[in-house]
Amino acid sequence: MMLRALCRTGGVLLQQTQRAAPRLWVTPAQQRWASSLPMNTVVLFVPQQEAWVVERMGRYHRILEPGLNFLIPLLDRIRYVQSLKEIVINVPEQSAVSLDNVTLQIDGVLYLRILNPFKSSYGVEDPEYAVTQLAQTTMRSELGKLTLDKVFRERESLNSNIVHSINQAADEWGIRCLRYEIKDIHVPPRVKESMQMQVEAERKKRATVLESEGTREAAINVAEGRKQAQILASEGQKAEQINKATGEAQAIMAKAEAKAKAISMLSDALTEQNGDAAASLSVAEQYVSAFSNLAKESNTILLPSSAGDISGMVTQAMTIYGTLAKTSPKAAVAEEKSDDFGSQSSQ
Repeated sequence: MMLRALCRTGGVLLQQTQRAAPRLWVTPAQQRWASSLPMNTVVLFVPQQEAWVVERMGRYHRILEPGLNFLIPLLDRIRYVQSLKEIVINVPEQSAVSLDNVTLQIDGVLYLRILNPFKSSYGVEDPEYAVTQLAQTTMRSELGKLTLDKVFRERESLNSNIVHSINQAADEWGIRCLRYEIKDIHVPPRVKESMQMQVEAERKKRATVLESEGTREAAINVAEGRKQAQILASEGQKAEQINKATGEAQAIMAKAEAKAKAISMLSDALTEQNGDAAASLSVAEQYVSAFSNLAKESNTILLPSSAGDISGMVTQAMTIYGTLAKTSPKAAVAEEKSDDFGSQSSQ
């Protein structure tokens, strides 16, 4: 019963203390995450994700864990209450000068967490104010290293550099910066107008370049097509000429072979019995055929004096043929004699 009464009394005193006790940090931004300092009621219940730093006779004693805890009255005192949750801090808007001397108005959001309540309590007087000021100075320093164009293109690297710089200094305070995000970047109106003009000029430039590249590609394609067409046409003409020449050559060879066979057959026929009569008949037929076509091919006609004497023309043709036939055996005999004489002289 006494323990229950003590717990009830401690709870009432804790509520009254939370209403009346002053906060650890007095600025409005700091009051968001600072908890009230509870009084020592012997029996204390520490909420989850909070760390209560206890001093005994003015010196650091221990940190109360979440749950049920007991303290000695008058000797122990709860000196600091630290929240272990992730804390969000709005970094106020500030002016910064970029590398190309452009004045910017920039603000951000800082996300941090207390990892060591002891260092956060005794390492720095005002942790939130210190981290906020460190974030602002680091932001100015990092912006001074970049030009205006790179500030918009490299926001991610800028955020990571600010987080790295904050963590290097805040390690002694028991605080770790999780991330930093730039909210808004405001530029002067004249600079904004010049940036818009630059963007429009860049877009026009890209459009002109793309149009010229399209025209070039089209011209290249047309020229390539004409080239291929000319090559194919020349190859077709070449193949046509080759085929034509081959056909003419084959036709000439076929005509020559046919004529040779005809001459051979004619010579064989003339050597047979009644060959002269057959030759006379062939000459007579050719004469009649040629005489019938004289007026068809030309208006000018030259006729022999004995055009109507067919027998005389045949006799004359056979006389010429007989003379050639007699001349050919004599030439063959002379050639054989010359060959015999040459062989005898060589022996």
